Amino acid sequence: MRELLWLALRAFIACLVLTPIFRDIFRSYGIVDQPDRRRKIHAHPIPRVGGIPIFLSYAIALYPWPHAPAALTEYLPLIQKLAPAATMIFATGLVDDLIGLKPWQKLLGQLGAAGLAYWAGVRVLIVAGVGAGVWWALPLTLIWLVACTNAFNLVDGLDGLAAGMGLVAALTLLIAALLHGNLALASAAVPLVGALVGFLCYNFNPATVFLGDSGALLIGFLLGCFGAVWTQKSDTLISMTVPLLALSIPLLDVSLAILRRFLRNQPIFAADRGHIHHRLIDRGLTPRRAVLVLYLVCAMAAAFALLLTMPHAGRFFGLVMLAVCGVVWLGIRQLRYAEFGLASRLLFGGELQRTLGGQLRLERLAEEVGQAGDEEQCWRLVAAAARDFGFDSIRLSLRGSMREQVAADSVEKECWSLRVPVGERDYFELTRRFESGVLPMMVAPFLDTLRRALEERLEEWDREPVHRV
Repeated sequence: MRELLWLALRAFIACLVLTPIFRDIFRSYGIVDQPDRRRKIHAHPIPRVGGIPIFLSYAIALYPWPHAPAALTEYLPLIQKLAPAATMIFATGLVDDLIGLKPWQKLLGQLGAAGLAYWAGVRVLIVAGVGAGVWWALPLTLIWLVACTNAFNLVDGLDGLAAGMGLVAALTLLIAALLHGNLALASAAVPLVGALVGFLCYNFNPATVFLGDSGALLIGFLLGCFGAVWTQKSDTLISMTVPLLALSIPLLDVSLAILRRFLRNQPIFAADRGHIHHRLIDRGLTPRRAVLVLYLVCAMAAAFALLLTMPHAGRFFGLVMLAVCGVVWLGIRQLRYAEFGLASRLLFGGELQRTLGGQLRLERLAEEVGQAGDEEQCWRLVAAAARDFGFDSIRLSLRGSMREQVAADSVEKECWSLRVPVGERDYFELTRRFESGVLPMMVAPFLDTLRRALEERLEEWDREPVHRV
């Protein structure tokens, strides 16, 4: 225990001394993060160099100094094998901070670092008590490490947020390792704890230095490695649950970001202002209070994780996970994401089934109009479809003849109308009540499908006039 305290103290002092030095150097050269009214809330340019002192402090703490304790020297080989992977992920973030990288370039660097970690022996071998096998271990390890790395990169949006979450997660894995006698994991995690405590002295609100990608990627990657190492020492159902809970908020945030952007049909790597900390600020919290709230939630998740490491905790696994899922569900509801509300209505409100049915009806309408023998048959098809899609009246001008259908109960209703041209001379005009709830999402597809089907049918009639009566 004394050796571990010395590692933490050494990393803490190193980071406490190095952080202001690099902060002032980069500030003097103008290498800073500029304010951005859309997503960034800081008022003044702030250096994004936090990864450099954290990386150096971690290395200094674990360096095999002369007369190092034998207990530490025993576990250095594993840590030394991780050095190339940690250096690669740090270098990827640092290059992005200094000159900028495209998303695919950053992802390539993360995959390279994850591959080096896998080669060094950091592997996800157990998932829910089931062995992953040789072929599944590599993709599972890569996905896990890349997910953890990006989770902390995306959550780094407020002063002290990513560093504080990283500190809570590192403490959780450290305590779990000590409780189970995993001194190798404890020796790897404790210097990160000390470095993050030292860095938070300058990064907590109001921050004078930011983590930057070099710091956020490094923290997420190291914690992902620690979680994989933890799973190797446990073959129980809760083996992967402990690191998942320890990193739950960053992983939840990145999962929600991917799902939100998918639902919005936006690029996965596109930046937006919809992260959990943004939503808390939109709900009226100050940045400092939003960070403290997320600290508290992380601490609760950490408590659940440590609870699961206790002897005979397996019998309460289902109850604990049910409580965790309930808290997550309530929390997401409180954040009030419009994307998830709409998706819920689509899936559970019957809107998805109605939309699919409407789309199939449109395809059938286009096919039937394309086979119509004359204007009268075409009119009957169009009039029936207009009623099905919630339009109160339709007027169709087709090859010089005018036809109209008006619902009896629509005269006194407030309506809107729209005229759509068909070819050079013809058109159709539709009227619909404002409060109509009949397939509201299918209005535009209906107009496009009907216009295209009528134009194609008119072109065919013009090419084959002799076949029409």
